[in-house]
Amino acid sequence: MQTYLTKGTCSRQILFDVTEDGRVENVKFIGGCSGNLQGIAKLVQGRKIDDIIDTLKGIKCKANTSCPDQLAKALEEYKEKNKSL
Repeated sequence: MQTYLTKGTCSRQILFDVTEDGRVENVKFIGGCSGNLQGIAKLVQGRKIDDIIDTLKGIKCKANTSCPDQLAKALEEYKEKNKSL
């Protein structure tokens, strides 16, 4: 399980898994607006990393970011560390 510490959002942390073929599974936000974040987690379940980044990157809420934007940043960071994807 991967862990990302968020910046500038109500959620404090994002947990997620990535399959061997680059699909995101088991997304869980710690803190934040529970219903909205459960919805985001279900909507991205099983999708490719790049599709999620393209969809969520740049969505703004507070502090010029948002929980969806932070998920995109978490996945970008994951990709940078795992260049094989």
